[in-house]
Amino acid sequence: MKLLEVENISKTYKIGEVEVRALQDVSLTIHAGEFIAIMGPSGSGKSTLMHLLGFLDRPDSGTVRLMGRDTSRLSDEAYAFLRNRVVGFVFQQFNLMARSTALENVCLPLLYSDDRAGDLDRSREMLARVGLSNRTGHRPNELSGGQQQRVAIARALVTKPLMILADEPTGNLDSRAGQEILGIFRELHRQGMTIVLVTHGEEVGKEAERVVRMHDGKIVSDERRIPAKEQSVTGIADLDRGGSLRKKRYNYGEFFEHFRLARRVVLNNKLRSFLSILGVLIGVACVITMLALGRGAAESVKEDLARMGSNLLTIRPGSVKVRGASVEAGAATRLTLDDARAIAAVPSVRRVSPQVTGQGQLVFEDKNWTTRVIGAVPEYAPMRNQEPVAGRFFTSDENQRRLRVALVGQTVQKNLFGTEDPIGKTIKINRVNFQILGILPSRGASAFHDQDDMVVIPLMTAMKRLMGKDYLDQVDAEITELGAMPAAQEEISALIIRRHHLTPDRYDSFNIRNFADIQAALSSTTRTFGILLGSVATISLVVGGIGIMNIMLVSVKERTREIGLRKALGATSRDILVQFLVEAVMITFLGGLTGIVLAGVVSWLIATFAKWKMIITFGSLCLAFLFSAGVGILFGLWPAKQAAALDPIRSLRYE
Repeated sequence: MKLLEVENISKTYKIGEVEVRALQDVSLTIHAGEFIAIMGPSGSGKSTLMHLLGFLDRPDSGTVRLMGRDTSRLSDEAYAFLRNRVVGFVFQQFNLMARSTALENVCLPLLYSDDRAGDLDRSREMLARVGLSNRTGHRPNELSGGQQQRVAIARALVTKPLMILADEPTGNLDSRAGQEILGIFRELHRQGMTIVLVTHGEEVGKEAERVVRMHDGKIVSDERRIPAKEQSVTGIADLDRGGSLRKKRYNYGEFFEHFRLARRVVLNNKLRSFLSILGVLIGVACVITMLALGRGAAESVKEDLARMGSNLLTIRPGSVKVRGASVEAGAATRLTLDDARAIAAVPSVRRVSPQVTGQGQLVFEDKNWTTRVIGAVPEYAPMRNQEPVAGRFFTSDENQRRLRVALVGQTVQKNLFGTEDPIGKTIKINRVNFQILGILPSRGASAFHDQDDMVVIPLMTAMKRLMGKDYLDQVDAEITELGAMPAAQEEISALIIRRHHLTPDRYDSFNIRNFADIQAALSSTTRTFGILLGSVATISLVVGGIGIMNIMLVSVKERTREIGLRKALGATSRDILVQFLVEAVMITFLGGLTGIVLAGVVSWLIATFAKWKMIITFGSLCLAFLFSAGVGILFGLWPAKQAAALDPIRSLRYE
């Protein structure tokens, strides 16, 4: 039965400006079960003919028929299928994967086959068939030349092909090893295998039952030494389904095989992999650390704003110019307790907190401390988030009775009392005795002063017994709703103008600070800061991705022969594309994981030594990790496409 026919095929290669006619109107028929030797001197076209017979290349003209079917219009994927299931290649240079064992090399064609049932058992069977059952775990550098060629033969047989194409299979072997290989071919032929052997050695050609001689791209003789036996072709059903060549089926097992191979490549090229991982590692660590820093800054701002109080308007006396000179704040318009009561009567105001401030000299036993003294009412604590962490706040009755009681900030406590509990102790403020009722919560340090360095006493006590003031330094008004603050601000402003009979030229004799505006400004600044940090970190990650692309391109060059071998064994362009993409994603995956760990360490160091708040969220981890995977896919795609587009013949010849 006719297995393969070529009719009037021609092939021309262009080397620079020179055209080389490798084949000229060649016709040849190969029957099932034949042992054919194609012979001729170097440059006669015998290797080119073998490439066309093995579907590694396409003719410029003419027809190649497989079992009577024209293959000239088949897709590249169909050609890969034919290379995997119809043809088994045995190369002169062995073309074994250097870092893979003999068993793994034999298994390689099965990776690209949809018939993978019992692949390891089948591969061991093929190695046993060529006499290497005790060498399954050896790498090529641990095998002799003859043993390596036997592995190549076992690899060619593992997919149960219809014919074997051998290109100078004994060319790199000594005479003894060469005879052993020829003995294997003889045995395969006796078992019904179709063998096409390309050689220029007469001794090798004598083993064949049919010798085809070539010269200058033409067949000059076709001599049959032994009459052919008519044989049927087994396995046609596997190749012919519904009148067309069956397309390859992809499965999860193949993906995991790509993953396993990618892991091996990463581990076998540690320095190159480390450099690739390093770029992603730095980028991911930067993204997470910057996001943590921005999130921490945002939380710090929120805490500061919470300590200031929410929905607050602060009314303070301003200053005006009299004959070109500025008058001190409060000299023109002084706020009074009556003003505070009037503000409290505004419908949108929930509560008010009038205050006076001043400096005080504190003395406890042999220690003294100068601090800020605030006179306030009990509403001050909930409005300013100043509920004491120990003890209690004073009451309205204590305020009206002008009792000499006080609450101290934590800086005052530390400097006057150290580790001693101050509650119930008596201190002197400007030589007036005060009993400590409680300790205020920590507010931290702002850009201008320590917010924990203060003492709060009742307002009436401060005005009448300590400071001698009959006016207020400020009035805080808490508004019922955030949306009502602009209207409340206008209403309070009109109230002050009306109560103090201010003319338009004296409207600036008081001012109202809207904390909502401050909150919005600070929040906007924090968001901008976060975006800036995130952008810088993203640039770092993109730079890491470019590094991956460069190293992957180098990897494509280094592995050109490997890519050609894989394609010769049945790998499609998609297989090569997926393989390199999996490698790129694995590198970014490892870089992403390591970057997360590094970001955690760096964030802890910053929080510990710089005392900056760092908040790493699950969302930031996912964002950085997914972005790193995207970088791997994006920057690994171009090298992967470059690898997938390589021509198998040129790749196999690449040095």
